[in-house]
Amino acid sequence: MTNPDIPQRTTGGAAGRLAGRVKEAAGSLLGDRDLAREGRLQQAQVEAEDDAAVAAEHARRAEAEAELESRRTENEIERERLENELATREREEAIERDRREAERAAQETAHREKAQAHDEERLQERGADLAERAAQAERVAAANEAARLEQEARAAQATAEAIDPDEERS
Repeated sequence: MTNPDIPQRTTGGAAGRLAGRVKEAAGSLLGDRDLAREGRLQQAQVEAEDDAAVAAEHARRAEAEAELESRRTENEIERERLENELATREREEAIERDRREAERAAQETAHREKAQAHDEERLQERGADLAERAAQAERVAAANEAARLEQEARAAQATAEAIDPDEERS
């Protein structure tokens, strides 16, 4: 029998359980209630240690699962952050592409409008040149007509003087 005042370390597992049964049986056979009680206590301690080990294993698994879930959540958050960052970058690039395209289109339109304005100016200048030439041609024609009419008038006057030399003409 062991001294109840000195705590003992008992063997755990199947050996501890068996030792506890042996002590319990020996105490019952010998009529030693303390030994039988010690055997029952040893069995109860082994069961408590087994329960504690199972509980510790469950706790370790739960902690591991919680850690795994935490990592999954962190990974999901990081994945979403990266997706958002990528989407933002793609939107910014699309905006920049659109801005460059709009700028290129505006420059192209300005260049085309400038070329049209230049062409219109050349056409107006050509029209003015043609109008000036036409006016010049009309002046020449009018001057020629005036000269022809004056010649005809002189010829008519000369004919009139030849017909009637005494008449006064104004």
